[in-house]
Amino acid sequence: MIKNERQYRITRAQAEKFEHAMAELASAPDTPGVHPVLKKAQIDALRSQLGDLKAELEDYQALRSGKRQVLRLDSFDDLPRALVQGRIAAGLSQQELAARLGIKEQQVQRYEASDYQSASLARVAEVVRALGLRIQKDVFLPSGTAGEECGPLK
Repeated sequence: MIKNERQYRITRAQAEKFEHAMAELASAPDTPGVHPVLKKAQIDALRSQLGDLKAELEDYQALRSGKRQVLRLDSFDDLPRALVQGRIAAGLSQQELAARLGIKEQQVQRYEASDYQSASLARVAEVVRALGLRIQKDVFLPSGTAGEECGPLK
């Protein structure tokens, strides 16, 4: 996932390189000793990686443009990604979010790089409020004997 403008520019440059390499490989004459199936596999690999990069670019652009209004969370584990996406959709840089929270930009960078693992629940709540996010999610209780279906924590 692209988390900031710098990563966006790097990803865009990488996508351009992949497009160029794919076009060059496709238009290159067959090389003696290289089986056509191998050449096709190389092109397919480049196409697949380019598709992944383009999907990331499109997601970032959709967030920045305000086209995405709702983020779906399938579990609590998805919340860190949603916080980053919420910041992007709010049009805030990491520095601007840090200012709203009264902390240093590097702390926001650390939170996002580690998927908010070092952030307290109180800090996560502050981030949610600073971004103006509204979170609505059901909590499904385990059925049967208490704790029987919960399993170990990750």
